[in-house]
Amino acid sequence: MSPRHNRPRGGASPTPNGGGGGDSPDRYGLQHAESWQGEEWLVRQVSGASAMGKRYRCPGCDQEIPSGVPHIVAWPDYGGVDDRRHWHKACWNAKDRRTTKVQRSRNAPRH
Repeated sequence: MSPRHNRPRGGASPTPNGGGGGDSPDRYGLQHAESWQGEEWLVRQVSGASAMGKRYRCPGCDQEIPSGVPHIVAWPDYGGVDDRRHWHKACWNAKDRRTTKVQRSRNAPRH
């Protein structure tokens, strides 16, 4: 029995950025640019295993993202580490359909 090969067969060699499409590998996952509200945003998908130990508050729904839940990290292209925001995947995908002000219930925390 021959050993298993996890390489694509064919003449083309793999591209250094993991296959093209504008995604670039990062130590945390794939990162790409999106345009939203007239700005360029860098968007990274975070796996559940990479999100262990911390909890974040989603700016889209103002709910907590528990530790270990896959989510999106997005920040303006010109921004730095302090401008990163952690979003639920569904909230990031629905960001254009949401109102500008999130309505909180009476006993919701104001974080």
